[in-house]
Amino acid sequence: MPRLLVATILVLFGALTAVALWHHGYWGIFDTMLQSWAGIQVLTDLTIALGLVLVWMWRDARSSGRTVWPYVAITLAAGVFGPLLYLVTRKPPAP
Repeated sequence: MPRLLVATILVLFGALTAVALWHHGYWGIFDTMLQSWAGIQVLTDLTIALGLVLVWMWRDARSSGRTVWPYVAITLAAGVFGPLLYLVTRKPPAP
């Protein structure tokens, strides 16, 4: 995925997240999701998807000699920001 596209997604999603945090706070985002089965389903889906991404990041970092821990910590604290930052800072694989 082109780095510029990932960086653009990161900035735009960061703006959306800032607005959500401003209006609801960190825990308020989760509180909203836990008020219905639909919200719980979306939160569970996100958790599974991020778990799969964490496995990919771990394996990719190990094969490329990168340190993955900062991105894992960011993912656990702030969701998709960890993988997006990992992709923005990732060196393209050698052909």
